Amino acid sequence: MPAFTLWTEQQVLLAVVRGGWNERTALDYADAFKQAAKPLLGQPWAHIVYLDDWQLGVPEIEPIVRGLVSWCLDNGLRHAAHVYSPNMVKQYQLNKMISDTIVLGPNEQFEKRVYHSDHDAFAWLNQLGFATDSLNFQKKIA
Repeated sequence: MPAFTLWTEQQVLLAVVRGGWNERTALDYADAFKQAAKPLLGQPWAHIVYLDDWQLGVPEIEPIVRGLVSWCLDNGLRHAAHVYSPNMVKQYQLNKMISDTIVLGPNEQFEKRVYHSDHDAFAWLNQLGFATDSLNFQKKIA
């Protein structure tokens, strides 16, 4: 299986990530992510990522992911949902790379939430006005 799968639905970029990541994988992901996000640019958008099959990454991925997050915020990302079963080590590495809330301006902020259920994550984005055709990741992780 590939290390990641990316696709868009309406104003949402969806991702499934897998395996242990090295610097090359993170660079490939950042490039593919920016390409996949192109149709979303110019207006606010959201991101949802399934992380249960991700097995962490080497420390060298962290500045790459932080750079991607900065690019996303500069290009309209306003909400992100991370979906994974409770895992303190995974949470620790993700929190080193991605803040929960970032104030972008007087009336703008980025918010990230963590969910254990993809259904709850999709429902949160839908509630914020970021509906998708998918309601879960079942077809992409099976």
